[in-house]
Amino acid sequence: AVPDIRDGLKPVQRRVLYAMNELGLNSDKPHRKSARIVGDTMGKYHPHGDASIYDALVVLAQDFKKGMALVDGHGNFGSIEGDEAAAMRYTESRLKQFTQDVYLADLDKGVVDFVSNFDETEKEPEVLPVRIPNFLVNGSEGIAVGMTTSVPTHNLGEVIDAMKLYLHNPEATTAQLLSVLKGPDFPTGGIVINQSDLEEIYETGKGRIRLRGRAEIEYGRRKIDKDRIVITEIPYSMIGANIGKFLSDVAELAENRTLPDITDILNQSSKEGVRIVLELRKGADAEKILQGLYKKTKLEDTIGVNMLAIVNGKPEVLGLRQILKCSLDFQVALNTRKYNTLLEKELEKKEIQEGLIQAVDLIDLIIEIIRGSKNLAAAKACLTTGKTDSIQLKSEESRRQASALHFSPAQATAILELRLGKLIGLEILALQQSYKKTLSNIRKYESILESRKNMLRVIEDDLNRIRKAYALPRKTEIQDAQEAVFEETPLPEIPAVFLMNRFGYAKLMERGLFDKNEETLRQENRQVVPCTSASRLWVFTDKGLLHQIKSSDIPFGKGKDKGIPLENISNYSSGEETILLIVDAAAASGKTFLFLTRNGWIKRTGAGQFETSKKTLLATKLGEGDSLFSVTLEEPLQEEIYLLTDQNRALHFKRSEVSLLKRLSIGVRAIRLEEGEQISEALCLKEKEKYSVSIGRKKVELSKLKCQKRNAVPQPLDSSKADRIG
Repeated sequence: AVPDIRDGLKPVQRRVLYAMNELGLNSDKPHRKSARIVGDTMGKYHPHGDASIYDALVVLAQDFKKGMALVDGHGNFGSIEGDEAAAMRYTESRLKQFTQDVYLADLDKGVVDFVSNFDETEKEPEVLPVRIPNFLVNGSEGIAVGMTTSVPTHNLGEVIDAMKLYLHNPEATTAQLLSVLKGPDFPTGGIVINQSDLEEIYETGKGRIRLRGRAEIEYGRRKIDKDRIVITEIPYSMIGANIGKFLSDVAELAENRTLPDITDILNQSSKEGVRIVLELRKGADAEKILQGLYKKTKLEDTIGVNMLAIVNGKPEVLGLRQILKCSLDFQVALNTRKYNTLLEKELEKKEIQEGLIQAVDLIDLIIEIIRGSKNLAAAKACLTTGKTDSIQLKSEESRRQASALHFSPAQATAILELRLGKLIGLEILALQQSYKKTLSNIRKYESILESRKNMLRVIEDDLNRIRKAYALPRKTEIQDAQEAVFEETPLPEIPAVFLMNRFGYAKLMERGLFDKNEETLRQENRQVVPCTSASRLWVFTDKGLLHQIKSSDIPFGKGKDKGIPLENISNYSSGEETILLIVDAAAASGKTFLFLTRNGWIKRTGAGQFETSKKTLLATKLGEGDSLFSVTLEEPLQEEIYLLTDQNRALHFKRSEVSLLKRLSIGVRAIRLEEGEQISEALCLKEKEKYSVSIGRKKVELSKLKCQKRNAVPQPLDSSKADRIG
């Protein structure tokens, strides 16, 4: 998950590119099925499953994720809006010319070490001979064990310029390097708005970059035309599903009247680029709305930077100067090995060329030796040591000349393999010119290897060629911008009524409209709570939880409107909880709630205990296997408490006997229940208030029950002794 500082690649990326190189998938060759590439990579180098390999291949081909895409993908490789790539059996891939020239060149010159693969049947490069600081150019994101790396992408041309500056001045400060490497350059563009923080970020290798999308206000040409906000570039962090989330967030801000002047949202993005159009209400303050989008959505986002890489086998966080130093050291090591290899080849060539040139002058003698030899070994021995015992020569002079020969074994082999056609005058001239070229190359390579100054000049020339061939203009703008300021206009408090039907769908209704249809609406809805458009609603459930909902999150509706599921705007779960009470927090202020559980525990708690900014709160503590039976908001004069059980027993006591306890207490025992017996009904009545319950065919008036103490044994409601109520 952490890239190597030398080539800036993770192991899976390195193995995919090497496998493609071994398959010969160059930019001038036909595309090959991605499944073949994944199969080769998995079978030879990376035995960790095809999904991770294909994911890495896809990312290497996505130019909206990489500063410089390394793979040329053919087919559906996903989109900036989060569409996934097609299966590997449908897509095709090959290397880009840039990858061949900059990442895989010189592999045949022994510039990097090769190590055994997982089963020691193949060799793979320990690191690719990348000729640029790829760690910066393509960035990296990864989560390893106990560590993360997050490196933004940068502009290739600027990275090369910074490398050249460091090459000439290793003491260059971070500020001097940032004069050419302006900062991150994301493939999605955007605007970095904290330029003044970049020096510290690139000095320490850690920090946070604030990035905005590019949005323009298109004012209507005529007075009757509406203004529009057009977003053409998005923050890098918005790639994928976050574009859809941004659109839904904007819609939510419009619906909950935070940004009510947004009337329509159009996503007109295509292959040509991102284009999101927000249409505004006539006369809307477009600049204020844009500031609101920066403040309330991902149109302005923060991207963490943690430039962690593997350096000499260990993870290390690096600043810009350290990254460039490591890259330069790697380039010096690569070029040292490259020119040592080339020098060895030129020296071998020089030896053979010298032998052939010398042999041309002695060609008659050499032909005589070859014709007089019994076998190839005798001829070779004569050429290298002057041994003539087993060779028939025409004269003693020839024998004397032959005994003086002392070609090297390599020269002797080349002479014996020499074709007669090479003895033509022009061929001899070409041999001499080639020899001069070889001597020139030897002097050049020795000069590079003996002088660091010459070595650095070669590296700089190489960087200049890459810059000229592949550098692209910067996409991300760097500036210092003021923080977005957005003051929400307080919404007028409209008198309303909260309605929730038996299916859990909720809506607000204006009070005047509710009053006209009150009787019907009360019959059709399970919860009816007077409130305002700015209220906070408390929802108490049988699990002892309180869910807090803003009425501003609930849409207004008319009688036939369905509303919104309560689960969509709160943590309430209809599959796990049952609603016992919904109240307006403002209406409950200063009052007291009475809690009663099915197993007979009771308490009173002040409403102030539930004041919170959290969406969910534990309203009361419950015993094991217990649940809330009722939550009621106490009313004046309702001092008489009646508890009825499922065994037709009842208890009457005064409310004053119930303790006022804190939110997280379990309460006190209200009634003595038999095993398996539970509360079936609870009432709070005024003194002498009449209320009767049916027992069998008769009714019992509760006010005639004897008043007892809390935690007493309930009285049986014997139908034979019940008073007959007409």
